This record gives sequence, C-alpha cells and structure tokens, in this order.
Amino acid sequence: MKSSNPVFSRRGFARDGARTERSPRQPQAVGAQAGAPVGAPVDAGPYAPYAVNPYADSALRAPSLSKDAPPRDRATAADDAAMTIDDVVARSALTLGTVAVAAALSWILLPLDDAGLGLSYGTAAGAGLLAFALSLVQSFRREPSPGLILAYAAAEGVFLGVISHATSAYVAPGAVVQAVLGTLAVFAGVLIAYRMRWIRVTRRFHGFVLASATGFVLLMLVDLVASAFGGGGGLGFDSGALGVLFGAVGIALGACFLALDFKQVEDGIAYGAPRKESWLAAFGLTVTLVWIYLEALRVLTILLQQSDD
Repeated sequence: MKSSNPVFSRRGFARDGARTERSPRQPQAVGAQAGAPVGAPVDAGPYAPYAVNPYADSALRAPSLSKDAPPRDRATAADDAAMTIDDVVARSALTLGTVAVAAALSWILLPLDDAGLGLSYGTAAGAGLLAFALSLVQSFRREPSPGLILAYAAAEGVFLGVISHATSAYVAPGAVVQAVLGTLAVFAGVLIAYRMRWIRVTRRFHGFVLASATGFVLLMLVDLVASAFGGGGGLGFDSGALGVLFGAVGIALGACFLALDFKQVEDGIAYGAPRKESWLAAFGLTVTLVWIYLEALRVLTILLQQSDD
C-alpha cells in the first residue's frame, strides 16, 4: 500500500474487474464470495487495484514465534503481522498529533512582532523546505520509516503554526479555526461518502485525479515564478474570484485524494499488508489533510478580506 497523494503514489491500479489472489493466512478480500477455499483466487469486486495480492510473499514469510523468542525477533514478527484498522488509526493519530503539537508550539514560541517577524518567517520557510525534502525521501524509500515520517510531521507542524499565526494576526482573524473545522468536515464527508459507496474508486478515477493534480501543481509553480519575477501578483490565484475558484479546486482535489487514501487502506487490510505499512497510510493521510487545510485557509483568507473591504 502506497500513498495516493501527488508525487507519492508508486503503485498502479489494474484493469477494473481484476481477480485477486490471497495469502493462505489472510481473510477474504472485500467482495469475496463466502465459503471460498482458503488461498483460492477470489473476485474482489470491480474496484480491485491489483491483479494479484502484492503482499502474499511477505505474508508467507511471517514467522510464528514462541513467547521465549528474542525481543528483536518478536518485533520483526510483529512488523510482518497483518495490518489492521486499529494500526492505521493509531499511527495516523500519532502523526497528526505531532503536526498539531509542533504547530501549537511554533504558534506560541515564535514571535510575530516587528522584531521577530523575519525570524518566524525564516523558520517557517526552512521548516517547509525540510518537510518537503523529508516527504520526497520517504516517497522513494522501499519501506516506511517511522522516524522519517514523524520528522516530516514535526517540520510540517512548525510551518503550519507560523503561517496560521501570521494569517490570524495580520490577515484574516478567525480564518484558522474555520479552516480547521472545514478540513474536518471534508474528511468526515468523504469518509461517509466512501463508506456508503457514493464514491467509486476505479482505475479511471485514480488516473483522472493524478492528472488533475499534476496540472494543479504545475499551475501553482507557474504562479510562484510569476509572483517572484512579475511584481508579486502572479496569476491572480491569491485574491479575488479566481483565487477562490483555484482554492476550491484544490479542496476538491484533496477530497479525491482522501478517497484514494481510504481505498488504499481498505485494500491493504483486505490483502494482509504488513503492519508497518500502516505508517505509509498515516503519512498519506497527513499529507492530504495538510493539503486540504492550506487550500481551505487560502479560500477563507480571500473571502474574509473581501468581506472586510
């Protein structure tokens, strides 16, 4: 199971209607027929992403150890055990909690007065670049690194804390709370829609979202370059109706990536992904929620500025 976020997804989807093959130690995949023989190919429904179980080998290699086994061997066996939803929830809570704590500390400790404003913005810029670099390193690793993921969460939290504090203090008071509530609302709405199967994650959906996100990121880069060399206005994505529209598209893309992340978690559990893969689920969900929060903050900032005018 890999993250479904832009740039970070490295595992593709197979043709709709593909059949999956489970490891003998795993439960039936989603949509499998009741009573099918253990280890036999099963129909995982029209949205199965893989032609074969990508975790069958690691499942077969998972050792069965006694209570007297060395602690290191027991830890290895625990990592190879099948991932559960509780593992995903625990890792996601730890990762998002790290983001929240780092954001709160940077909000409280870094000054925003005239004397310390440059220091705060410099720290935020450094933390943002560090978070981006760590996310890239993790995305190209073959296995998840909990330390790397938590370091990314801490750096991202510092960046968000300074940006949110500056926005609340100087630009749009109240926007931060509304952006947090909006992010939670998007998460809850997509989760409900996914569980009710109102959102169907197919190969076509996956490709469309990735293509749309690629175009969105390229536009952001062009806007950044235009802002740097064209007098600061860029393409107009930070103000006015165009800025609101651009931010709304970003939130919609984030919601789509949440659906892809939920699908990856569901497939990882169904196919018996190793427990350590839950760290990748936490990483993907964190990147997506940060994306949604920043786009929501952009939209609310523009709307609150317009209402004040």
